[in-house]
Amino acid sequence: MAESAVLDLPESIAQPAVRARKPINPWIIALTVTLATFMELLDTSIANVSLPYIAGGLGRSFDEVTWILTTYLVANAVVLPMSAWLSRVFGRKNYYMDCVALFTITSFCCGIAPSLGILLISRVLQGIGGGGLAPVEQAILVDTFPPAKRASAFALYTVAIVTAPAIGPVLGGWITDNYNWRWVFLINIPIGALSLFLTNRFVKDPPAFEAERKSARTAGGLKIDSLGILLVGIGSATLELVLDRGQIDDWFGSPVICWMLGISVAAWAGAVYWELHHPDPIIELRLLANRNFAIAAAFYFIFGVGLFATTTMIPQVLQSLYGYRAIDAGLVLGPGAFVITLLAPVGAQLIQRGLVHPKVLLLFSLVVVFLSMMDYSHFTLQTDYNHYALARALQGLGYAFFFVPISVIAYSQLRPDQNNRASSLTNLARNWGGSFGIAFVTAASERRQDLHQARTGDTLSASSGALQQSIRATTSYLQAHGYSAADALQAATLRYYNLLEQQTRLLGFMDCFRVIGWLTLAMVPVVFFIRSFKVGGKAPAGH
Repeated sequence: MAESAVLDLPESIAQPAVRARKPINPWIIALTVTLATFMELLDTSIANVSLPYIAGGLGRSFDEVTWILTTYLVANAVVLPMSAWLSRVFGRKNYYMDCVALFTITSFCCGIAPSLGILLISRVLQGIGGGGLAPVEQAILVDTFPPAKRASAFALYTVAIVTAPAIGPVLGGWITDNYNWRWVFLINIPIGALSLFLTNRFVKDPPAFEAERKSARTAGGLKIDSLGILLVGIGSATLELVLDRGQIDDWFGSPVICWMLGISVAAWAGAVYWELHHPDPIIELRLLANRNFAIAAAFYFIFGVGLFATTTMIPQVLQSLYGYRAIDAGLVLGPGAFVITLLAPVGAQLIQRGLVHPKVLLLFSLVVVFLSMMDYSHFTLQTDYNHYALARALQGLGYAFFFVPISVIAYSQLRPDQNNRASSLTNLARNWGGSFGIAFVTAASERRQDLHQARTGDTLSASSGALQQSIRATTSYLQAHGYSAADALQAATLRYYNLLEQQTRLLGFMDCFRVIGWLTLAMVPVVFFIRSFKVGGKAPAGH
């Protein structure tokens, strides 16, 4: 009778062990977390072309509204290195959702801001929310996919971090021209809401992370690295201010920049010493003792330099020298993003199937990126859209096979409990590379232009007879078409001065492309110092 009663029970009660929760497809998780990261990275560049419209709408000067970019980047730089520690304190899923929620709410505040002051405060909070998204996403991807299939997840991450900054200016220009600058921020709201819903439904903290989180706590509670937080925060904020405002404020000609740089160096020197001796540091610098991870971090930096410097420089070249609109200049970046989107998954499959080792793919990538930079460096003022687009596509071919192998190498010898901390360092290196790259091209291009202008001026002085003859011929032509003698001479002289300025400005940009190219090629010998590892294998004991 009792047996019969048991048999009559519903199957879900009689056999509870049989009804296990169906595992979530890892690609659903990957797409979920990539959505918010794409949104955040898009916001780093989407507002750039809207600054004149924002200045006009709020009744402020252009120089004042440039702080919209600076405040966001500074707040982002402060939070990014702390993201691993914060996710351990609050729980990774909770922290990620908090970041998405803060980013979404402050995007709304930016969109309705009635004054520049409220807009800047909103941008600071938006940067705080956005700073934790990319590193936490990378950590989630590493823990969601087994080592043998991580390359595919890294390919998706590559598409997000490359495509978002590239389409930002194009999308921002289109929105501003056709609607209103406020929609540059308001478009984040539906994306953020969707990301929150999907994250809550599909993302879970893995057991390895829960174990790491428990290890961060002691019987007396969590040991908060207060001094580390202070030093890293000050060091990151002041360094980002130096890099973002240096060219605007004349670098070392500005006492403020000099003080900021001194404070940054002192804060980071103190932070490195303190973090290496703290039992539970906010940044785990000891991970850099792992050779493969340290080499990968260096490559992340180079990746940031090359990608963000050229993404900033190419639109500048096209707008200032060729007369392109912001949207048209941005479209030149499209072929590169398309090639990366198309080929990054191919590189991932080559690695996962054991057809090509990550080191071989990385060497190929470095050489191709170098060739693309040399291609850029030979352009002239007669170079058309097709040549720039093809050069960008060649650069995209190189970067399509750059980030995936580097990411595989970075985590090749790390334990699962180290993944979360590692993601903060790799994203910090990439972020710093981008900031240094942008600062380099904005400063170096102007200084090289001055140098070329001085050299060209000396050359023209030596052949001033030919120059004067050209000016006289142009003056005569203008006089024949109704100009007075004085106006014709002034217009002719100005024409040749503008030609000189255009040529020397282009030469300054071309020099920057060469430097980035040679810097990339210089990393080739470093590849041979990477320790051998089996793709998809476990980290050796003791690492």
